[in-house]
Amino acid sequence: MLPAGSMLDAPADSAPDADWAAAARQALQQADARLHRRFDQGDRIERLLALRARAADHLIRLAWQRCMPPGDALAMFAVGGYGRGELFPRSDVDVLVLGETSAQHAAEGGLSRLFALLWDCGLPVSHAVRSLQQCREAAADQTVLTALIEARPLVAGDAARRALRQAMNDGTLWPPRAFFLAKLDELRTRHARFGDTADNLEPDLKDGPGGLRDLNTLGWMALRAFGVRDLEALVGLGHLGADEAAALHRERGVLAGLRYGLHLVAGRPEERLRFDYQKTLAARLGFADDIESLGVEKMMQGFYRAASVVRRISDRLLQRFEEQFDGEAVPEPLTVGFSLRRGYLAANDAHWPDDDISAIFSLFSSWANNAQVRGLHSLTARALAEALPQLPSFEQATQAARQQFLSLLRQPRPVDTLSRMARLGVLGQWIPAFAQVSGRMQFDLFHVYTVDQHTLMVLRNIGEFSSSRAAERFSIAHEVWPRLRRPELLLLAGLFHDIAKGRGGDHSELGAVDARQFCQALELGAADTDLVAWLVEQHLRMSVTAQKQDISDPAVIHRFASLVATRERLDYLYLLTCADIAGTSPKLWNAWKDRLLADLYFATRRALREGLEPPLPAAERVAEARDTVRQLVREHGYDDATIDRQFAVMPDESFIRLRPEQLAWQAAALVPVRQGHTLVKVRPISVDDPALEVFVHSPDRDGLFAAIVMTLDRKGYGIHRARVLDGPSDTIFDTFEVNPADTYADGDPLRLEVALRDALSGDLSQLRPSRRAIPRQLRHFRFAPRIEFRDEAGEAAGTRFSLVAPDRPGLLADVAHVLRNQGLRVHDARIATFGERAEDTFVISDEHDLPLDETARQQLQDAMLSCLDPDINAGDTP
Repeated sequence: MLPAGSMLDAPADSAPDADWAAAARQALQQADARLHRRFDQGDRIERLLALRARAADHLIRLAWQRCMPPGDALAMFAVGGYGRGELFPRSDVDVLVLGETSAQHAAEGGLSRLFALLWDCGLPVSHAVRSLQQCREAAADQTVLTALIEARPLVAGDAARRALRQAMNDGTLWPPRAFFLAKLDELRTRHARFGDTADNLEPDLKDGPGGLRDLNTLGWMALRAFGVRDLEALVGLGHLGADEAAALHRERGVLAGLRYGLHLVAGRPEERLRFDYQKTLAARLGFADDIESLGVEKMMQGFYRAASVVRRISDRLLQRFEEQFDGEAVPEPLTVGFSLRRGYLAANDAHWPDDDISAIFSLFSSWANNAQVRGLHSLTARALAEALPQLPSFEQATQAARQQFLSLLRQPRPVDTLSRMARLGVLGQWIPAFAQVSGRMQFDLFHVYTVDQHTLMVLRNIGEFSSSRAAERFSIAHEVWPRLRRPELLLLAGLFHDIAKGRGGDHSELGAVDARQFCQALELGAADTDLVAWLVEQHLRMSVTAQKQDISDPAVIHRFASLVATRERLDYLYLLTCADIAGTSPKLWNAWKDRLLADLYFATRRALREGLEPPLPAAERVAEARDTVRQLVREHGYDDATIDRQFAVMPDESFIRLRPEQLAWQAAALVPVRQGHTLVKVRPISVDDPALEVFVHSPDRDGLFAAIVMTLDRKGYGIHRARVLDGPSDTIFDTFEVNPADTYADGDPLRLEVALRDALSGDLSQLRPSRRAIPRQLRHFRFAPRIEFRDEAGEAAGTRFSLVAPDRPGLLADVAHVLRNQGLRVHDARIATFGERAEDTFVISDEHDLPLDETARQQLQDAMLSCLDPDINAGDTP
């Protein structure tokens, strides 16, 4: 270890303060540079933090000698994290100057000089100057007491040390139980700020759940209650197992190393691991990309796993502290082998579980069948954690144990059981592939949860289908659910659908292999095994079909129905798809996607019911749809003659591409509109969703589509889907489904109608896309846009133009602007956004309604790439 004096070589006391500070700053920077090199070389983080604190100690003592008169009238203590003897690169240096008020006043000049000198040296000192009585008064706030109980003398005699220690340990000042309850409430409030999860895309290393503050909180509680200054001392007191203490020490090193590195790459006291720093930090820590995962994903997995361990052990230790203060309750018999202790489930046998997976499954069975259980007793939880490494996986277990697991899926609240098993590490031990995806993140904005947490979200959504709440989020899922022959098969499909992510291949195919192996081990039977494996392999198919293909096209429905083949598969796949999308991101599931999947479900069910025969000719489908729409419009009080007049201005294709309910609304809206006039109507898609449906009927003009899109963009709306149809007499018949994309989009249908009418009544050529800043998160996910052209048989308008590009505000408006400037017509548009990726498809033609030739395609591609991002097109980013 370096001698303290060798860390900093300050100039002689005779030097002016400015020279002294400059020399000290340089010495401090050199010391930091040496420590940072050692960090990059993999030196122990505890050692580096202690050495940084020692360097600060040495500098502060030198400055004190320079600025303060000799004597014991004033003393200085390090407090907070600095008081613990650890100092991160950009952390504040918190100090307390202790002395009576008379001594404070007498030393005002010296103290001012001292703190100015320390700041000039480059030490970010945060100070408090208090008397002993002022310390007692301030410590009425437990956060102040927390800092003071870790006080470490810098310049202090024995008397000052004893006085401060005795004052803070006064039995009337935050007794241990009151302090524990206050800290517990503080912890819960802090966790709530982060959604009570550590699995955020940009986690807070210090204050987030499972972060360093949680470990500090346990330390403060232990210090106040037992007088011990490190958690390892709790092992001897019986409150912490040796394995638990070792795990906390190991994960503290992981978290502290990440925080140390984050301070270095950020160059400031940053605690949140933002996208801005993740890749840079991963590279600095030596995490490299490989075929299976990115280096940044490996780093983040290490964090999520560490935070999970901290939370798991923290929960147990908090319960033990609670038992220490309140005492053990008399056990209440619950089921064979288990009892309740103050509401917590406890094993009666001191040797439980004795490396017996069946005993553990019995525990979860008791938990599932007794709703009054608050949680797992801390001693039982510790015994379970200690037994985990010796427990068999499903491959090694007996058939009786496998059947016992299967029975858990058929008991009450199976999703709660699987979530508990995952949180306690049992599920990963039972299914090793699940352990591999534990804490695994995907470096994008689409997947906001780690793979294991996403899986649990999917399972929770599946569990919700059977409740009355399901109808609030899923329009028909609660109707489909009762038809499932064996609901546990859907749970198994949800459990395995993403289990093979990160293996370097198609995770759907690899996951299907895992699922089949698991189901065969459970002896589910050939038909049920095939169903689960098929669901895992095809779990993305329904979502992709609904969002990226035209489900009003009978050929699309025919292909999808041929893949599904049976009504049972359709029911299971529909429910899995709903649960998967809703479990990917809180913002991803909305009324539009709900309706989109329901439309595909009903269309496929009808195709399966009628047989997979060639679809009806278009004329017959139009006639059938007209009859249905006519009945709906009659309900609005219109006679057949009026209805026929509206049908005459509606394109035949609309009766194929739009739903009858949409057509009835549009037909009724057209009744008072005179020929040659523009109609704009906007309505909510559903009561509980901010999405709106926009209908525009107008004489066709060049740039009309672009004008609509740019106006929607200016008003803060994003477009989910656009149906751009040509009506009789050179009119357009356009339908948009939009959603507020910015805070200034107020969601008022009438105001949006007025804005669109005003824009369409003016000179369309003068409209330009608005310019807005790209959100910080999106800036870190840039990639080169991809453009494809394809002419498809049966496309009335010609060329299919597909674009995949980094999403940003105003992207679609820019695309529409380029299309207008190229003199192209838009006949259909399908808009999809997946996190940072926009995947948009348009059916376009030239001004003569002909497909684009090679020259036109090249011109469009060049113009589009030039508009989207010149820097990306220059190849400066991957």
